[in-house]
Amino acid sequence: MSSTPLPPEDRAALAAEYALGLLEGEELAHALELEQLDRAFREDVDRWNLRLAPILDGVMPVTPPAATFAAIERRIRAADPANDNFILLRQHLNRWRALAGGATALAASLALALLIRPTPETSPQVTQTAPLVAMIEGNQGDAQLVAMWNKDERKLTIFAARVPPVDPQHSHELWIIPADGKPRSVGVLPGQIVRVAVDTELAEKLSAGVTLAVSLEPAGGSPTGAPTGPVLASGKLRQT
Repeated sequence: MSSTPLPPEDRAALAAEYALGLLEGEELAHALELEQLDRAFREDVDRWNLRLAPILDGVMPVTPPAATFAAIERRIRAADPANDNFILLRQHLNRWRALAGGATALAASLALALLIRPTPETSPQVTQTAPLVAMIEGNQGDAQLVAMWNKDERKLTIFAARVPPVDPQHSHELWIIPADGKPRSVGVLPGQIVRVAVDTELAEKLSAGVTLAVSLEPAGGSPTGAPTGPVLASGKLRQT
């Protein structure tokens, strides 16, 4: 296990993202190691699973292609038995099967859970750089996204739980609408989970109370630099 302990905020985020199945590479390996060796981390993951599970009740499951798990099993069988992660990967295969049907809802659930997470009793104070979260929803209930703004890293993460389908001639575009009321484009949303590095000028406009909105635009985004299509969903950033 890493000799450098994680700060409480990073540890909580690692447990949450591990429960969601969002980790890859070194972060996933670290989480797998912690789950095996660190009881407190394992309990954190269990708590996240309990928080996230009820939100799946209203989500229609999506069955992945049959070849998906066969491919995973082939890779596990082909792995080097001397690899420490070999047995752990086998242990997690069944959990990946169970989570696959609700992966979309789980992504949004992370930000929902962050909104209601309790403050650890051991935390001496609330950090000024805590993430901001926005629930971006449509009036008809046909769009639901969650945005998380990490000021320290200047990263905006979007979890699209539900968005209306688009044809090849259109794209969903995300906008920041600060106090001056002028929309600034963040970019098109190419997938269900999007992480965007925000430039310094735009990052300065991201604060509590700022509105995020999603509009329907021509493929590739608005040609004018301003929304041209209907606004599908909107929501304000707020402190977690």
